[in-house]
Amino acid sequence: MNKPVKIVPPADGPEERGGNEPKRGSLLERAGNAFGFDRLAPARVPPRLPDAKKRMPPLKSAPPAPDPQASAPVPAPAPTAPTPVYESAPAPARPKREEVSGPAVRFPAKNHAVSREQLRAHALIDPDAATSALFEEFRIVKRQVLATAQADGTALSRRVLVTSPHMGEGKTFCSINLALALAAEQDIEVLLVDADFAKPSIARRLGLETGAGLMDALAGSTTPVENSVLRTDIANLFVLPAGQRTQRDAELLASERTFEVLGRLTRGAPNRILVFDSPPALAASPAAELAKHVGQTLLVARADNTSRVALEDAVDLLAGCRDIRLLLNDATFSPSGRSFGRYYGMGE
Repeated sequence: MNKPVKIVPPADGPEERGGNEPKRGSLLERAGNAFGFDRLAPARVPPRLPDAKKRMPPLKSAPPAPDPQASAPVPAPAPTAPTPVYESAPAPARPKREEVSGPAVRFPAKNHAVSREQLRAHALIDPDAATSALFEEFRIVKRQVLATAQADGTALSRRVLVTSPHMGEGKTFCSINLALALAAEQDIEVLLVDADFAKPSIARRLGLETGAGLMDALAGSTTPVENSVLRTDIANLFVLPAGQRTQRDAELLASERTFEVLGRLTRGAPNRILVFDSPPALAASPAAELAKHVGQTLLVARADNTSRVALEDAVDLLAGCRDIRLLLNDATFSPSGRSFGRYYGMGE
């Protein structure tokens, strides 16, 4: 055990040091003198730095490439210049699938009556009634669809997918009304396809009988798909039912069979437009698969109901289609004050 010793601090003033004893430096100063900390000090900066251009050798320029038109003989062909590392090579273009050419596919001649009472009960366009505000609204929509189809001029652009992010936003309502508005054209055939395989409702809303349809053709039925098409008593309007329900609808839509079946429906018929009523994009996967086989998609949003996040998620899932447009449904206010119907005597 060490014995405690009283430590007397060194004298600060000359009086206390007793005489002319020189003043001791601080602890840091004495450590610097003992260990030579001064050698670790940064080097002094000269008042003027030498010119960097004088110290760096000049860059050597690359030799010029030989002129292929020169008349002087060249001992060996010049090697191809390598691609710079900062430039990425262009990705190879995906091959564009062409429709199989052939005679136009004809639909059955038997007429099926569409119930006008069902149309009025579901607030749909009545082709036998006077022009309504609803019909005028969908006239605007169909003009955009027709303009895109005519500008592109391909069978893909004549296939229109109508869907929505969630249920209850009016995608079937818009599908039927768009088909009815398109059928009013003089030189167009409209095929309304019920592609909501889990909850088909097109035939019921039109008062038509259900039977074999699109899903049967995709599942490998030997019956041609056009034999399942129903010709209605509304001029230029045809309906293809959903067909037998299955749990493999998304897998069947992703198969090569879908390309063949849809190609058959549009083959040789440049005046035929297909309108698909699909399930909601965020509720079932068939909408995303169908988007790969259409040239236009109408994404229905219900006013004051559909959120922006839902629309963005739906657009991501439908990215297989390059032309996606928003269709606002159930809007009661127009910023421009636009109102249809009065010109034709409606609403007076």
